[in-house]
Amino acid sequence: MPSSQFGQISPLAWLILELDPQSVLDIGPGFGKYGFLAREYLELWFRTEDYAKLTRRIDAIEVFGPYVTPLQRSIYNEIHIGDAIGVLPQLATYDLVLLIDVLEHLDKLDGIRLLTASLQKGSFVIVSTPKNPAPQGAHFGNVHERHTSAWTKRELRGIAPALFLHEPQSLVALLSMSKDHVDKKRSTLLFMNVYHNMPVPVRRLLSLRFASHPRDASAPPRA
Repeated sequence: MPSSQFGQISPLAWLILELDPQSVLDIGPGFGKYGFLAREYLELWFRTEDYAKLTRRIDAIEVFGPYVTPLQRSIYNEIHIGDAIGVLPQLATYDLVLLIDVLEHLDKLDGIRLLTASLQKGSFVIVSTPKNPAPQGAHFGNVHERHTSAWTKRELRGIAPALFLHEPQSLVALLSMSKDHVDKKRSTLLFMNVYHNMPVPVRRLLSLRFASHPRDASAPPRA
C-alpha cells in the first residue's frame, strides 16, 4: 500500500537530517511521507527566517499515476511517472536517493537493477525493506503493490558498501558506490545504533542536545 510501518520513521528522518542533502530523489513515494519529512527537516530545522523559502530539490518517481494527487505535488519539485528503472537514466544526479519500502515489491533481478541504477544516480542511497514481508496483493488497483521478495544484509553488501541501522521490523541500510563516503558515515550510524539501545531516560537527556534549534538572533542573551 502507499504507506509503511511507522517504527522506522524516527531513524530514517534522523539519518536524512544527518546526511543533509541538497537534492533528494524519492523512488516509490506513495503517500509522500518521506518527501514531506525531508522537506520539513531539511528546510526548517536549522532555520529561523524565510519560512516559505525552498532551498532543497526533492523529486520523486512514482510508478502508479493515480497515487499522485495535489498533496504529493505540493511536496515534490517534480514527480516523474513511470518505472524507475527506465526513468533513472534520464535524470540528473542527486545527493540522496530514497528506496523506502520499494525492494520487496520487485523480484531479485529487478531489485538489483533498481538499486544499481539508484547508486549510479545518488551519492548515497537509503534502503528500507521489511525483514519479513507479509503476503500482499494489489491494493487500490495497483498491481505493483504485491510483495515478491525479501532481502538480507549480505545481499545488499554484495551490491555496494553498506552500513545498517538497528530497526526491529525493517532492514535499514545506507549505501554508496564510494567506500570512502560510507566510511565517513560509520561513526554517525554507530552512534545512532548505540543511542537506539540506550535506556529511555538517557535518550531523553541526549535529545535535549541533539534536537536543539538555532538560537534566535533577536532574542535577548541568556543570563
